[in-house]
Amino acid sequence: MKRASIIIPAYNERDNIPLVVERLEKLLPGDNWEIVFVDDDSQDGSREVLMELARSNPRVRFIRRIGRRGLASACLEGMASSAADVFAVMDCDLQHDETILPAMLRAFEEDSALELAVGSRYTGKGGGTGDWSKSRVFVSRFATRIGSIVRKTELTDPMSGFFAIRRNIFEETVRQMTGKGFKILLDIVLSAGRPLRVREFPYEFRTRQHGESKLDIVVAFEYLYLLADKIFGRFVPVRFVLYVLAGLSGLVLHIGTLGILHKLADVPFITAQILATLAAMASNFLVNNSVTFRQQRLKGGLLLPGLIAYMMICGMGAVVNVQSAEYLFEQNIPWWFAGAAGALVGAVWNYAVSTQIVWTWLPGILKKPTSKK
Repeated sequence: MKRASIIIPAYNERDNIPLVVERLEKLLPGDNWEIVFVDDDSQDGSREVLMELARSNPRVRFIRRIGRRGLASACLEGMASSAADVFAVMDCDLQHDETILPAMLRAFEEDSALELAVGSRYTGKGGGTGDWSKSRVFVSRFATRIGSIVRKTELTDPMSGFFAIRRNIFEETVRQMTGKGFKILLDIVLSAGRPLRVREFPYEFRTRQHGESKLDIVVAFEYLYLLADKIFGRFVPVRFVLYVLAGLSGLVLHIGTLGILHKLADVPFITAQILATLAAMASNFLVNNSVTFRQQRLKGGLLLPGLIAYMMICGMGAVVNVQSAEYLFEQNIPWWFAGAAGALVGAVWNYAVSTQIVWTWLPGILKKPTSKK
């Protein structure tokens, strides 16, 4: 049995992969450890690099995932593939200081009760965030404070992606984890349901050397999704809540568009209601595609067919929407109430059908290769 597996999620990290292997081999003695790369079907040549390394280096394994993506789920899949006693997780972009990894792994031998070793940028005993901007530091610190509301394990850097964990903690928490987003450490400590025995190791966060950052604004939504799931998930599916919130944003756009067209531009109410409905439907699709269904989001050539299918599915609800709003308006109901009532009529239909067709059935059909006769 391997003593330790170093799990490294990778996506388009061709130039960094050999450097990570080289640095770890210089640091870690013996042969009782392995590196498990989990590649999310990179398109930059990473697969060829990993294939060559796996053939020539007995310490290197890799998992190639097709149609699945996400740092947290990649880490979980890498751990599940290993028979090691301890799993270490680090990024492939060389921003984590690998020189503290030997001490992190050694800590489990020195303390049999230790459950989690975390590389921290904020421990107060050293470390730092490198050349991060003030705004990025503020966001990271703010997210850390929010997370402290629900977690039971005391950590100075729960947003860290650099840590090591005993196998028994993985087995204890894996079925309770969401496996979504980038913050797998926070997912682990929230899923444990009890305080974990932790030791923190300070390190300085480095600048990426090669490739592009995978972080974007939606990562913040995924972080909030994780917290919401742990707080409310047992009562209401968080995806449904996000879908409703997307609908509310569309409702605001709907009412605003209707007001501008009907009250300011003097467009007939029925025409304004139709245009406002179309604008809200397009907005709802884009928000849901970016946030609610981020893990299944449509890209490239799938985006337009997805939008068309979404609007067709919502079409039946839109007909009832417009007719209901027109009827209420003709009964001297205020324009804003008539518009809001009409917009809410098809909500249940839109969620139930579009979830199954637009983000589940449609991608499978359009990506399915055609057979040659």
